[in-house]
Amino acid sequence: MPNIKSSIKDVKSTIIRTNRNAMAKSLLRTSIRKFEKSMQSTDIEQAKSALNNATRIIDKSVTKGILHKNAAARRKSRLTKRFNAMNQAADNA
Repeated sequence: MPNIKSSIKDVKSTIIRTNRNAMAKSLLRTSIRKFEKSMQSTDIEQAKSALNNATRIIDKSVTKGILHKNAAARRKSRLTKRFNAMNQAADNA
């Protein structure tokens, strides 16, 4: 534990930032899991809304510094690719 006043404040603010980032990462992972679950149910409208929600949360995590912009673009691309493949399969069936 630090003895200097500014170091004590730094430790406190680090804990706050760590908790905030953990909450944001958890929300991000949860939204992606919800999208994957909606993909299994083969309900296109539900999957589309889950994809939109996941995309929105991914974009927010970039602005908060949780994800790098290229990593976010890659994740969005992969999710959209999976959705389009499911959508294509549903159209062909």
